[in-house]
Amino acid sequence: MADVTERMLALLSTLQTGRPFSGEELTRRLGVSPRTLRRDVDRLRGYGYPVETRPGPGGHYRLAAGRTMPPLVLDDDEAVATLLALASLAAVGASTEGGIDDAATRAYGKLDQFLPARLRPRVTAIRASLEASPQPAPNVTAHQLGVVAEAIAHRETVTFTYTDARGERTERRVEPYRQVLHHLRWYLLGWDTAREDWRVFRFDRIADPLRTGEHHEPRTLPAESAAQYLRQGFSRNREPVSLLVDAPAADVVDALKHEDAEIRSTDDGRTRVTLAPDSWEWLLLSLAFLDADFHIGEGTRFTASCREFGHRLLAATSGPAGPDPPLSPPGRETARHNEV
Repeated sequence: MADVTERMLALLSTLQTGRPFSGEELTRRLGVSPRTLRRDVDRLRGYGYPVETRPGPGGHYRLAAGRTMPPLVLDDDEAVATLLALASLAAVGASTEGGIDDAATRAYGKLDQFLPARLRPRVTAIRASLEASPQPAPNVTAHQLGVVAEAIAHRETVTFTYTDARGERTERRVEPYRQVLHHLRWYLLGWDTAREDWRVFRFDRIADPLRTGEHHEPRTLPAESAAQYLRQGFSRNREPVSLLVDAPAADVVDALKHEDAEIRSTDDGRTRVTLAPDSWEWLLLSLAFLDADFHIGEGTRFTASCREFGHRLLAATSGPAGPDPPLSPPGRETARHNEV
C-alpha cells in the first residue's frame, strides 16, 4: 500500500501542473505499465479528482480545472518551496493594499487550509520559524499582472497610460508578449503599435491596463527570450568589461549580486566575469569588498578610469607619514562576528 500511495501522489502531483500528458509520457515518468496507469487514474477519479481522458492518436490525460477540488496535494519539498516562494514575494514591495506582496502575504497565511492533514503540522512549523527581510521595490498589483497575462494568453492588444522616467504620461496601445521579473522589478515586453517597434515598460509606471478584445498575430522576438531582450536593452549603451578574478565563483557571485554579469569558473580555480556595468565606481567598490586580486581586460574606458583612480590612490598614500593607525578600527571585531 505504501508503494501505491507514493505512486498515486506522484501521479497527482504531475497532473496538477495543469497541462495534458500522453499515456506514454506518464508511464515513463512514473515507471509503471499502461495497465497500472489506467488503474491509478480510475483511483484518482474515485477520490474525486476530475481526470479527463482523450483516447486515440494525440490522446492525453489532464486534470480538469475550474471545478471543486479535493485538498491540494504537495509532497514535503513542494510545500516547503511554496512557502518560501510566498514568503520571498511577500517581502518584496511597499506593503500596499492590493499589491502583489499583499496578496502573497494573505496566501501565505491560508496555505495550510488547502493541504492534506499530513502536511499541515510541517507547514505550520515552517511558517512559525520563517522570517524574510523586507526588500523595498516598486509596487505592482496582482490585477495588473492578471489582466496582462490574460491578454498575452489570448494574443489580445492592451491599452494603458504610461509614465516614463521623466514623468511624461502617454497613452499606449501594445501587443503584449511577456512579463519579466528582473532585479525586483516587473517589466512588460510588447510591440508598441504606434511606434511600430518592441518596447519595454515598467509595471509600476503602468496605469489602467485594459484588454481591447482586438487580437493580433504572434511576432518574432529579436532575441532568444524576453529576459535576454531586456538585459540587452539595459546594456545597450554600456561598454562590456572582462575580468579575471582570483577567487571562487561562489564568492564572486555574492560580491556582484547586484550586477547583471556572466560568471563562470576557470580550470585554475579563478573566475571569469563578463558584464556591462552602469559605472566603474560601483563595480570597483564591489571588487574592493571581494578582497581578491583581479585583472581587467585592456582597451576599455573602464580600464583607463581604474588606472587613473589607482594613480590617485598612490598619490594619496605617498605623502608624509601620519600617526600610526590603530591595530583594529573601533567596532571592527564586532563587525567580523556579524558577517554572513
